[in-house]
Amino acid sequence: MKITAKEVNELRKATGAGMMDCKKALQEAEGNMEEAIDILRKKGQKVAAKRADREAGEGVVLAKVSDDHKFGAAVMINCETDFVAKNQDFIDFVKSLTDLAVANKAKNADELNALMLDDRTVAEAITEKTGVIGEKVQLGDYQIVEGESVYFYVHNGNRIASIVAFNKAGDFAEAGKDMAMQIAAMDPVAINADQVPEEVKQHEINIGMEQARAEGKPEAMLERIAIGKLNKFYKDNTLLAQTFIKNSKQSVADYLKTKDADLTVIAFKRLALAV
Repeated sequence: MKITAKEVNELRKATGAGMMDCKKALQEAEGNMEEAIDILRKKGQKVAAKRADREAGEGVVLAKVSDDHKFGAAVMINCETDFVAKNQDFIDFVKSLTDLAVANKAKNADELNALMLDDRTVAEAITEKTGVIGEKVQLGDYQIVEGESVYFYVHNGNRIASIVAFNKAGDFAEAGKDMAMQIAAMDPVAINADQVPEEVKQHEINIGMEQARAEGKPEAMLERIAIGKLNKFYKDNTLLAQTFIKNSKQSVADYLKTKDADLTVIAFKRLALAV
């Protein structure tokens, strides 16, 4: 049966679904508009369009690395309620997306969305999940790291996940887990001071100067005091300078040297649902 562009456009306006989805639904419904709408609703497209403005602040965050430990990915799938986020079927769904992302080494969210999960794309599967659950479901974030050896950590409750890459290949499983846990717990802004964005540095200096000024310090000393506060910021907020959570007498950099003199972190990502 021939489906016209006008019919496709009409269905698209009525449902908010994509053009190809509308065309397929009309073909399946043999041109019957109401039946086509029902088909799209069953697949989730119409529900997704109606719930587009809903807040999806809950969800599941998972991570995984490839068998060769060269690639790691973290996936956040959001939903509206904690009830759904704790449902095992929903967790398994996010796990299947994470497995798929790592197996195909998807470089970004667009590549992940385009991957095939059974007989539909990931993007279509997420939309379909919206229809099945009745809540807004969306890909909240997707991050990857690559390196000579990559490790991950998922915190209990699937609300925080981290992935970390080392500069050297080898069996660094203990150090890898420790670093991923450090990142999950301490939320560093960068690996070291050199990688802190300039705007962040300037922001911290401005805050430090204003604090010193409010304390009545002389104007000539404000910048020097602010630089001191910036160095404290680096110690608290850059990974290698942070105090190692398992040993308060060591920095993270010092801990890594106990595993290998040249071992260091070259990349990390941390995904977390809002508290």
